[in-house]
Amino acid sequence: MAEALLELSGVHTHIGRYHILQGVDLAVPEGGMTVLLGRNGAGKTTTVRTIMALYRANAGRVRFGGRDIAALPTSEIARAGIAYVPESMAVFSDLTVRENLLLGAREAKMDPARLEWIFGFMPALRKFWNYPAGNLSGGQKQMVAIARAIVVPRRLLVVDEPTKGLAPAIVQNLLTAFREMKAAGTTILLVEQNAAFVKKLGDSVAVMDDGRIVHSGTMAAFAADAALQSRLLGLAMDVGSSQAKDAHA
Repeated sequence: MAEALLELSGVHTHIGRYHILQGVDLAVPEGGMTVLLGRNGAGKTTTVRTIMALYRANAGRVRFGGRDIAALPTSEIARAGIAYVPESMAVFSDLTVRENLLLGAREAKMDPARLEWIFGFMPALRKFWNYPAGNLSGGQKQMVAIARAIVVPRRLLVVDEPTKGLAPAIVQNLLTAFREMKAAGTTILLVEQNAAFVKKLGDSVAVMDDGRIVHSGTMAAFAADAALQSRLLGLAMDVGSSQAKDAHA
């Protein structure tokens, strides 16, 4: 396995009086996709928000590229090369698609060659380039949020629940997008519940429960072990995929 680009060691995070993360140890190998799984309320979103310093770790270390970033402000963490896409499809509704992407570009300049690369797997962005982002569908807004995060090269992309509530056709477009990003060498940390999606994409997996990482390893080994999936997630991944298909039918 590749050397870790991002590493959390013994991370504790409190939100108000609640002790959410209780000693998280997580390694994200460079150059692949690590999938963070867990039941609702396990602490997955708190983990990624702690990485970005949107919540402050009360103890432990967060290291990125060998540098301790736990005490840095969010803006400096972003400048270090980490892009974050929250589950809320955070776009600026009154701004056009172009203006949204400009916000993610250094010095408000976009590389035409990189834009063409993005349009290759997100063609809807070209079509709606001058449309207000608020007029787009949920899946299209998610594309805008991801494109804004990668409009300049990033060492690490952190994405929280990108397929939540999206139609299967849009999920397929996202699958293509993530494959392209992986092929280009972007390291990805993905929080996701869509079992079929993560099985096709993930290289490594970490499972959370009650604010801790309770399992880590390769996605191939985890996907092949239905008993382990049921014990840690309460549902085997193949069963989850079948139910997801039934729900969209």
